[in-house]
Amino acid sequence: MQETYLYDPNVLLKLDFHRSPAKFQPFISAASPGESWLQVRPLKDTDYDRGFLQLLSQLTNVGSVTRTQFLTRFSQMKASGDYYVTVIEDTRKGEIIGAASLIIERKFIHNCAVRGRLEDVVVNDTYRGKQLGKLIVVTVSLLAEHLGCYKMSLDCKDKLIKFYETLGYVLIPGNSNSMTIRYDEDTPTLKRNSTSAVTGAAGDAYQTNSQFYNFFSPFCY
Repeated sequence: MQETYLYDPNVLLKLDFHRSPAKFQPFISAASPGESWLQVRPLKDTDYDRGFLQLLSQLTNVGSVTRTQFLTRFSQMKASGDYYVTVIEDTRKGEIIGAASLIIERKFIHNCAVRGRLEDVVVNDTYRGKQLGKLIVVTVSLLAEHLGCYKMSLDCKDKLIKFYETLGYVLIPGNSNSMTIRYDEDTPTLKRNSTSAVTGAAGDAYQTNSQFYNFFSPFCY
């Protein structure tokens, strides 16, 4: 069966992990993730059978997504060209054990520039100690720079601020709040909150505290 990548996997081989302030001990990268049986790559249309949705369920409610729904959404994301869902696979088991999404926003500002958002970061907690949370975040962060994003942003819990700071993200003084309005609640009343659920690199759900990707100064204004 022919498999389709969400985006060109060769782009990950062009990322220079020495540009990141992240400290890997020992040094690893998307091309060399530290174990011969680990592979960092774009999401595939066949990852429905590799536990991708089950991994996301460690982050939030996924729902009963059918194969047809998965393939339809995959095709929509690929056609748009603005979704870079990146995964880590344990090739011994054929199982997705880590993931993060870079979503590109096209702007009129900054001469019709693009910005990136880091979303849905999750790593199977049984693989802790292999620097995989750090690896998947740095991978998509470097990918954002490679694609020409002028800024990359994320939301996280207060307890994860220091982790993301080690990867080059900084809190912007006077602009460190994240607000949401939810439309998927079981109540007719729209709720305006100062928090929203996203997942941290350690794989646990957390509330927002806006941070910005700021270690590539030419792209951060």
